[in-house]
Amino acid sequence: MVASPSAKVDPDAELVEKAREGDTCAFDELVNRHSRRIYGLIYNMTSNHEDTNDLMQDVFTRAFRSLKRFQGRSKFSTWLYSVAVNLTLNFLKKRRRRETMSLDDVDNGIVNNEVFIDLSNRANPVQQAGIHEIQKRLNKALQTLSEDHRVVVTMFDIQQLPHAEISRILGVSEGTVRSRLFYAHRHLQSLLGDLLAT
Repeated sequence: MVASPSAKVDPDAELVEKAREGDTCAFDELVNRHSRRIYGLIYNMTSNHEDTNDLMQDVFTRAFRSLKRFQGRSKFSTWLYSVAVNLTLNFLKKRRRRETMSLDDVDNGIVNNEVFIDLSNRANPVQQAGIHEIQKRLNKALQTLSEDHRVVVTMFDIQQLPHAEISRILGVSEGTVRSRLFYAHRHLQSLLGDLLAT
């Protein structure tokens, strides 16, 4: 089998091939490699740990079932992000129809944000209270964005994916990604301007 150009640079290509041939250990390794970042993506979209855990199971179940159809035109991680984004956006649309989310349900903390984790571990109780308040405000502000804007902020600002990768994951142009980021950043600045000024 001749590898496609994207497969040559895909660090997951060998594991994907083994998993497609039925090697469940190879798929488990793919889950281990990507679960933390996928969890962070979903959590920052839903702001709820329970929903995130449920969606994580759905994402990896869907990925496992669909793996034979994955053709390697993109990196496995790009494809997996697409699965996660689509399932999460569908979930959020259903949730929005069912109920208006109470801000009391918003979990505290920004998962996988190493700066906050590091600060929290070193901070004294007064600093921890301040960090906790900032985290709550950031989460609350993120939830005011539309899903389309929240997903680009999550991938670009929190997970530090480049515009081109986000474009491939979402199936939109890089210009659209930049436009959504511009709008989202402007909106967040209007809500969090006092934090940015300190």
